[in-house]
Amino acid sequence: AEPGAMSEGLVQRRTAAAAASAAASSSSNQLAAAGSGAANQLSDSRTGSFDDDEKGSFRLTLMEEVLLLGLKDREGYTSFWNDSISSGLRGAILIELALRRRIDLEPPGARRRTLDSRRVVCLSDRLVGDALLDEALRHIRETETPENAECWIQYLSGETWNPLKLRYQLRNVRERLAKSLVEKSVCTTEKQSFVVFDMTTHPLVDGQAKLAVIHRAQDCLLSRWQADPQRMDRRSLALLYLAHASDVLENAFGSLSDEDYLLVTGRMRQLLQLDFDAEGAKDGACAMIWAVAKAFAK
Repeated sequence: AEPGAMSEGLVQRRTAAAAASAAASSSSNQLAAAGSGAANQLSDSRTGSFDDDEKGSFRLTLMEEVLLLGLKDREGYTSFWNDSISSGLRGAILIELALRRRIDLEPPGARRRTLDSRRVVCLSDRLVGDALLDEALRHIRETETPENAECWIQYLSGETWNPLKLRYQLRNVRERLAKSLVEKSVCTTEKQSFVVFDMTTHPLVDGQAKLAVIHRAQDCLLSRWQADPQRMDRRSLALLYLAHASDVLENAFGSLSDEDYLLVTGRMRQLLQLDFDAEGAKDGACAMIWAVAKAFAK
């Protein structure tokens, strides 16, 4: 063979080898990126990423879910004896705003301050698009002296002796939430007579929507149970604490077998006995959930 032909063949082989090496490197990078993306998705699913809340992919808000658990299906109203649901709904508003990155608690600082001493601060004044959430956000943004989560639950409920704070009260919350459920085709509107007065009620028409909330609460304590609460879905964890505070959690456990009922109530007791301050100070934790849980545990 001639020297020129040998040199040309050598160049072609080296060029082919370099192309193959580049293709292999590109494929490896794509696999690494895909693996990283899958890992991030898994991490987000365990910690309850805020992304879904920002995109509004959840059909119902936490307030609507709590009210739905408390509503009687056919009658369309909550129990007349339930005095806890009012403040529970205000706690749900704070957590919903925190999950949507509108408010948060002050950082714990080097001294690891307790949840009681960390005040609620406004992160963004961008409206959510929900009347109740936007009204509460406006109150928090406009307040001159920041307060902690427990105080805001009282202010939004109107349970304060300070007349200057009464302007923060959110009125007709249950009725406004019920109307929102009607707009979402979950409930309907009827007039019901109670002899001495007539009342507007909102009977359930979409049973699947309520079942989905019930199953989520059950699964959080059964099939998706995590010994570490930081690995639990944030919205499901918040729903459990809020439903317990609103005295409607028992409505989610009525369909369980005796064995499962004992299991979920035992695990719920574990959640209620946690050190809320320690959980709220952990990296990646939604401090507002633990602040609201602690406010209702007192």
